[in-house]
Parts: sequence; C-alpha cells; structure tokens
Amino acid sequence: MKVQDSSISGVLLIDKAQDMTSHDVVAIARRALNTKKIGHCGTLDPMATGLLMLVIGKATKLQDLLMCEDKVYEATMLLGVETDSQDAEGDVVATRPTDGVTPDAVREAFKRFEGAFDQVPPMVSAIKRNGVPLYKLARKGQVVEREPRPVKVLDYEVRRVELPEVDFTVHCSKGFYVRTYAHDIGQALGCGAHLTALRRVQSGHFSVDRAMPVEFLKSAPRDEVVKGLLSIEQIAAMRGVL
Repeated sequence: MKVQDSSISGVLLIDKAQDMTSHDVVAIARRALNTKKIGHCGTLDPMATGLLMLVIGKATKLQDLLMCEDKVYEATMLLGVETDSQDAEGDVVATRPTDGVTPDAVREAFKRFEGAFDQVPPMVSAIKRNGVPLYKLARKGQVVEREPRPVKVLDYEVRRVELPEVDFTVHCSKGFYVRTYAHDIGQALGCGAHLTALRRVQSGHFSVDRAMPVEFLKSAPRDEVVKGLLSIEQIAAMRGVL
C-alpha cells in the first residue's frame, strides 16, 4: 500500500465529464495524487459537465469561500415536457403542447426571472430535511414542502430558440438551481419544461478554459497533475486578495 502524501496542497480546476458524479472526480484525484484530503467546491450532477474546483490539503480551508462565488452556466431546456427531477434524468410527469409558444414569448419569460427573487429548491437536491438530503427522500417517492430561498440572476443570454429547444447562458448566485430556473420558465410559458444539458463554464474568477480534462486526470503521470495545481497564493492573487 502506498503511503499517503499529506504535503501536497492547492486547487485543481477539472473539466468534469458527463455521467459521473462529483464524488467520482474526487476519488480519481485522490488516486492520481496519492492523497486523501480533497474536497470539491459545488456539486455537479452526473448529467452536467464543466468546471469542478478541487481543494487539496491546506487549500481545503478555502472551500467555503470558493463555493460562495457566483457561477456561470450554459444550458439547454426542452419546452413542453416536465419531469419529476426537472431535468432529463427524471421521469416524465406531464406533457403539454408548445404550438402557441413563440421566440418572443420565451424571451419575455426569461425577463421575469432577472435580478433577485425567491426560488423553491428541487426535491432532487442535497438540502437536508431533518438531517436527510432531499434527494434521498425523492428516491423513495416522497415530496416535502421546501422553503423558497433568495437567489439572483446577475445576467443571462437566450442564445438559441429552435422550439421546443432553448439554449441559454445564466450568471447566477450561490445556491441557484438551473434546473429549477428552466422549470419555472416553462411554468411561466404555460407549457412546462425541463433541463436537458448543463455545463458550468465559470466559478468566481475561474474559467473552465483553464481546467484539466478529467480523462487527463485519470491517465496522466502524478507530476503532470501536480503541475496543474494552483497554490493558495495564486488563488488569492486571482481573487484580488493580494
């Protein structure tokens, strides 16, 4: 058995692939770096891809700070179909016609969710009720009342409207659920909707453009992975602290 290396420290930007959990990426990083003390800054669902920030060693003390920063996502939603998870991994619970929906109506619906507003978290979330994550209750078919939470859309762009599909980018606050954003826009349009694709492209000052593909993390020599680490000092400088 290899001796764990407890001296390694820093932040690793990873481009997560589809069909894997954030925990899967952490496990891969632990093997690649031969160290145990690793956490991540904001869960990405298996369906989602993009920027996952890993904090390693002494950098784990930055976890809460980095998780609090705004995020930017690119996403696709499908109008006319609702699912119990508000995304493509759930079961269809309703279908409605989209014949009367126009591109202008879609853009008007997005305008209803600008700035600060309250959002009801989805059942498929890590928020806990009596110590139990909501997603575990959802797996048992349970639905419980959730308190609305304040969120903010700092900016957005409707990039493509080819009904029933809509591509968009949203710059949002911590605690924002893009799947619920898509669901609520579908409700505003009267036809329902669910999220079919999601990619995190930015978190705070950090972009997926600088991220290491998870496939590289799996196969690269340890020294090459270590070279990709950002030091605590580099992180502070990028955030404008130094």
